[in-house]
Amino acid sequence: MDVLNTPNLMEKIVSLCKRRGFVFPSSEIYGGINGFWDYGPYGSRMKRAIEALWWHEMVEVRDNVEGLDSTIICHPRVWKASGHLDQFSDDMTDCKDCKSRFRVDQMEDPTTCPNCGSKNMTAPRAFNLMMKTFVGPVSDEEHTAYLRAETCQPIFVDFQSVRIAARQKLPFGIAQIGKAFRNEINPRNFTFRSREFTQMEMEFFCDAESSMEWFEYWKEQRIKFYTEKLGFKEGDYRIYEHEKLAHYAKAAIDIEVKFPFGWGELEGVHHRGTWDISRHSEFSGEDLQYMDHDNSRKVMPTCVETSVGVDRMFLALLAKAYDEDTAATAKEGMTEDVRVVLHLPPAVAPVQVAVLPQSKKLKENAEALYRTLVRYFRCEYDETGSIGKRYRRQDEIGTPFCVTFDFDSVNDNAVTVRDRDTMKQDRVNITQLRDYIEEKIGL
Repeated sequence: MDVLNTPNLMEKIVSLCKRRGFVFPSSEIYGGINGFWDYGPYGSRMKRAIEALWWHEMVEVRDNVEGLDSTIICHPRVWKASGHLDQFSDDMTDCKDCKSRFRVDQMEDPTTCPNCGSKNMTAPRAFNLMMKTFVGPVSDEEHTAYLRAETCQPIFVDFQSVRIAARQKLPFGIAQIGKAFRNEINPRNFTFRSREFTQMEMEFFCDAESSMEWFEYWKEQRIKFYTEKLGFKEGDYRIYEHEKLAHYAKAAIDIEVKFPFGWGELEGVHHRGTWDISRHSEFSGEDLQYMDHDNSRKVMPTCVETSVGVDRMFLALLAKAYDEDTAATAKEGMTEDVRVVLHLPPAVAPVQVAVLPQSKKLKENAEALYRTLVRYFRCEYDETGSIGKRYRRQDEIGTPFCVTFDFDSVNDNAVTVRDRDTMKQDRVNITQLRDYIEEKIGL
């Protein structure tokens, strides 16, 4: 079924996320708070799996990218140097009649209220997106600080410290996964645009002469991540090349994917030039140039950035994976029923293997098998309800493989492995089960 083009797909995804414990509104018992989301048991598993996959591909398999985990609150001058305090704003306008507030760039006609049709709008005014807090015992301007608006600025600030500690030479990169905060005027589209979100960013430092080669390299690497690791096919994504660039940039592309509301930006690959390092060098008074001993020269590093939001990737994967088909059912008066299934890539599925005893009498054997498999895969043990109902539950959370321990297993030491996508069932000896699953998952 072509569910992706169904008008109410977002409603179905939001409902599934709540029902199956992927994502909840934050502080829901108090009425929630707009733009903030909590990841439940399956959502937190999947979110961590996405982060682990990205970290593995960007850091662990490379000797020219180092990791960083910086603080959420930086020195306030970091944001002065980056331009966020002066320029990081959106224009907003209010309807004087219905009191609704809007971002001007999201309105078809800034003179007309999209909510009530009134022409009685306030003049557009700039609204800074930085979230302010205070550090210390006094809440005044002297103690003002800001929650970071992006994870990349601490990378630039720590450039020399990381380079020296890791004994790196240009070219090399620094990667980070972490929270960022933006006081969005109008959060929308579920987790796509939130006020608190997680970014995965990598800044690759090189010399100006080779920077465009590195830009093309990272552009290719990031596209391969989606096609080879997450199963995106032609038509699932597209490349948007920026024609209008920041004054310091040489090139920029966005990887856009299909969301339930249409095409949206998922990841950016940007040539940032020397802008960030130069600004922090100027505002801090520290020399952040790189000494190229091989050529006896000092270089202000040029930077190529890859930046993707975990929450957007999470939503993009759910939208791509969500499907409905028909499956046999034991419900009274019915032979078939609608099956909701998430065709998630095994690498990021919250549960990769579910172990299901055919009967509670087989609990001891099935639990022993589960204890073995959980050492290698994200696993779940489920003995409640009929096998059919348990299959349905696992389909809805995207589990690619269900392993059933039945009465024959006691004698032949084999189990039945059901494939989520094909619903094909294979009989596999328990001694070969780990190898079988690893091959299927692609480990």
